[in-house]
Amino acid sequence: MRRATTLAATTTSLSRAIFTSSEHQYTNLLQSASFYATNVGSSRRWFSTSNGSSGAKAMKSFGYLAGAGMVAAGVTAVMVEEEVYAKEAVKGDLVPKEVVLYQYESCPFCNKVKAYLDYYDIPYKVVEVNPLSKKEIKWSDYKKVPILMVDGEPLQDSSAIIDQLTNNINPAKSSSVVNNDDEEKKWRRWVDDHLVHMLSPNIYRNTSEALESFDYITSNGNFSFTEKYTVKYAGAAAMYFVSKKLKKRYNITDERASLYEAAETWVDALDGRDFLGGSKPNLADLAVFGVLRPIRYLRSGKDMVENTRIGEWYTRMENVVGESSRIKE
Repeated sequence: MRRATTLAATTTSLSRAIFTSSEHQYTNLLQSASFYATNVGSSRRWFSTSNGSSGAKAMKSFGYLAGAGMVAAGVTAVMVEEEVYAKEAVKGDLVPKEVVLYQYESCPFCNKVKAYLDYYDIPYKVVEVNPLSKKEIKWSDYKKVPILMVDGEPLQDSSAIIDQLTNNINPAKSSSVVNNDDEEKKWRRWVDDHLVHMLSPNIYRNTSEALESFDYITSNGNFSFTEKYTVKYAGAAAMYFVSKKLKKRYNITDERASLYEAAETWVDALDGRDFLGGSKPNLADLAVFGVLRPIRYLRSGKDMVENTRIGEWYTRMENVVGESSRIKE
């Protein structure tokens, strides 16, 4: 009886933590996806010739010329690729000296901040917050994640964090982009007000997907051996029922259809462009990519890519954002 009571209490506590710990009154705890940057490679062709004839020498010379041509073409292709998808460099003196992100590994809002930091190659450390005790942020009056500590100053709310960072690392750009780009602002709001609400009903739509999303706990977070398994199964059960409430709250009748519709809406907004920002991602691109990144290799994310047109844009974003700038400790 005591064990059942403890499990019920844990489930209730976790459900409450999930609803109150994120920017929108709930936190998505899903499997963190690993992603890989695609590297541009080059091909070689070797010509085998005899040293005894002028024809062979001619073939050898032709081989050198052909090889040189292929190298030149390859370099040109790389230059074009870099020109189109190059990251925006941040001046060294504007890069913060110490950045620490307090997060849940699979929180979409936390991942939005990480996508920004990764894109701009801003090194950062991560402190994984226990969603039950929140002991890692007991020092803060603000009890939600993400919290980003930048050179000793705590920043809160993912969109506000990104605006402040943009103002710090590129003041000239922030005045025009953050304040005056109506298209970018519109789609950043769409991410926070609509897209994120499509995630939980999808990743927790059945028990198997709910358990898949909680597998990250076995390798992430500050949990004891017992907590890992209690939170995994109790959390999956709690979020399964929470997702049903979210469906009702946001008038979602078909989870996958709603997710697919959101993905197609985003592709339509691109209007044939590589990114919403044109040849380079803007803050809206980074926001969409950030919140989708944790689900990309879950069942829901795989279904989304297989059944919508978003895959090509997502791959471009993976390539341009590149590897994480997180400092491994």
